[in-house]
Amino acid sequence: MADLFASARQRAQEREAPLASRMRPRTLDEFVGQEHLVGPGRLLRRAIEQDAVPSMVLWGPPGSGKTTLAHLIARLTKSHFEPISAVSAGVADLRRIVEEAKERRGLYGQRTILFIDEIHRFNKAQQDAILPYVEDGTITLIGATTENPSFEVIAPLLSRCRVFTLNPLTDEQVKRIVQRALADTERGLGALKASLEEEAWSLLLAAASGDARVALNAVELAATAATPAPDGRRIITLPLIEEALQRRALRYDRAGDQHYDTISAFIKSLRGSDPDAAVYWLVRMLDAGEDPRFVARRMVIHAAEDVGLADPTALLVATAAAHAVEYVGMPEAQIPLAEAAIYIACAPKSNAVVRALARAREDVRTHTPEPVPAHLRDSSYPGAVRLGHGQGYRYPHDYPGGFVEQDYLPEGLRGRVYYEPTERGLEAEIRRRLCGWWPRRHPEGA
Repeated sequence: MADLFASARQRAQEREAPLASRMRPRTLDEFVGQEHLVGPGRLLRRAIEQDAVPSMVLWGPPGSGKTTLAHLIARLTKSHFEPISAVSAGVADLRRIVEEAKERRGLYGQRTILFIDEIHRFNKAQQDAILPYVEDGTITLIGATTENPSFEVIAPLLSRCRVFTLNPLTDEQVKRIVQRALADTERGLGALKASLEEEAWSLLLAAASGDARVALNAVELAATAATPAPDGRRIITLPLIEEALQRRALRYDRAGDQHYDTISAFIKSLRGSDPDAAVYWLVRMLDAGEDPRFVARRMVIHAAEDVGLADPTALLVATAAAHAVEYVGMPEAQIPLAEAAIYIACAPKSNAVVRALARAREDVRTHTPEPVPAHLRDSSYPGAVRLGHGQGYRYPHDYPGGFVEQDYLPEGLRGRVYYEPTERGLEAEIRRRLCGWWPRRHPEGA
């Protein structure tokens, strides 16, 4: 009788669980995404099928399937599943789970999988507390984290775990997951006969940004709120999805004119030194679902192209923001992206590097290639001196200030000036230095 009540309670809990929880796949073939881990013949899939699952850390962005994969591993290996959150659990909880795991293994021979969500939030003492039991096999640990485990998980524990990296889900994969939930009459929304308008799909996928949980939660709320038609069908419209997501759809096509027009406005705002406009267009793109990596790449290019050596730090800031997108992920990465945009917009501007490249390329293309001057040729190998290589070369460090005037261009191009620094930012100092070294840079010697 007790078992019947427990089973009924469990079924009631499953019915009341959020759609994302109800729709967790029951087989590896139902699992969408992460084919590099659980596709046919892959190492993790073989380990699951052979019931030889190691302790592991699943590292990936929100909604990529870390918790779902942990549930699936426990289900397929018939292991007891103990999920805890590192936000609320402590050492006392870990000790209780370990004692129960020992008893379970002794009495029934059943493995216990300890799933720690957000394991990066555990401090060193908490991670140390589970280390011996991972090592002796009392528990099989599956940790989930959005942070780089190399920095967030202690080395002794990390060395006893395999790290599996999960990729963000593509829009097509998220759409497949939602379509399955809309069609499923047992666990999903099939009984509601709900479907999405095309515009609603576009906003949903852009807002989800690879997070299946966000998409499922929004669709569940919108489908429930949709008014049934006479035939019982429910159409999820754009306004319904907007309300469910609590965000307005922006007119933006990532493959069309809006994509190119908006990034153009963003770049021109950076070049025009308007940080307010730059941040506005940045937010427009990110909120419309633009790939933040694309935005970061454009800022790296702009920092070199339009700021250049007037402020070389701009390139470092832009590159750091691009790294933050990969390392931190969205939505947090929008902060370093905004920081980079503001810094670049406020930096002094120079395209002297770009112009130097263009001038040098023009000479390379239009002049017959001349041999490297003898004094600049490699003299490090036997016989080079006999050929006259390096003869007459003057080593700059042997001269005051580490500089000595000599020719470095081929004879036919001597006197050419490709790089002309501006009077803005650091380039003013570079200009002064170069004019002091090279007579050809003085107006009378140019």
